[in-house]
Amino acid sequence: MTALEVRNLHKRYGQRTAIDDVSFTVEEGEIFGIIGPNGAGKTSTVESIAGLRTPDSGTIRVLGLDPATQRSQVRERLGVQLQESSFPDAITVDEALELYSSFYRHPADRRELVDRLGLGDKRHTRYKALSGGQKQRLSIACALVGNPQVAILDELTTGLDPQARRETWSLIERVREKGVTIVLVTHFMDEAERLSDRIAVIAGGRVAAVDTPTGLIARTRAAQQVRFRVRRPFDRSLLAGLPEVSDVEIAEGSWVVTGSGQLLSSVAGALARADVVAEDLRVDQASLDDAFVAFTGQAPESADPDRQEG
Repeated sequence: MTALEVRNLHKRYGQRTAIDDVSFTVEEGEIFGIIGPNGAGKTSTVESIAGLRTPDSGTIRVLGLDPATQRSQVRERLGVQLQESSFPDAITVDEALELYSSFYRHPADRRELVDRLGLGDKRHTRYKALSGGQKQRLSIACALVGNPQVAILDELTTGLDPQARRETWSLIERVREKGVTIVLVTHFMDEAERLSDRIAVIAGGRVAAVDTPTGLIARTRAAQQVRFRVRRPFDRSLLAGLPEVSDVEIAEGSWVVTGSGQLLSSVAGALARADVVAEDLRVDQASLDDAFVAFTGQAPESADPDRQEG
């Protein structure tokens, strides 16, 4: 069953088009990633899904419900963690979660949720005394405390240290195992690749591609590179003449062979036949970063907690 359906969505702010005919579907139980350059329209899209913005045209259905006309029913089923969110300075972690729990008929165990997010010892700490990462974890907890069927997580791990990021990833995977559908907006390519079943690449307010992480990478057709060192020299033509090889060079003492197809096996076979031993051999293949560049024309940006997007 389709958990989320977005069709022909448009949104303008004055003379600027933020969303330009965006369409995609998300299946129940799926983690659906959304990536794209800053200002591409990602946040405007998910805020429209959450009913926080009104699109100029197009249709949105969350579990078959219209967030514009059936807002209360959607909010009962949808959890949202926004890129920019805050609480009153004097409220404590426990008070914030108690408040959010009261909005739902069947909330999660907030104490268990706080422990899972590493805030157990901060239950009675006021919001203003929390670190940036702790505030982010509280925002995630509030998005999940209602036991939502669908959760939107915008910049899930911004401000978290590497260990906290991985712990949060594990939490999200456990949440998905319970049947929750997750829409994940992120600037971190490793996060998108690790968590997402499918990813939509949005650029210039449009959907440039939708596919699995592996599918997006394969569609870039980016070249592979094989790097290695040798103890004795050999003639460049040994590798340059192989049909899979497009370039051979020596950089900083290492041989770098660029090509496609079965490049590694072809290079390894040629070296073995010539009795050349390759040391420190590694293969650099296309990544989600390469796919991002291919579909958007820009390099991925590091997530910035102070950045705002339309």
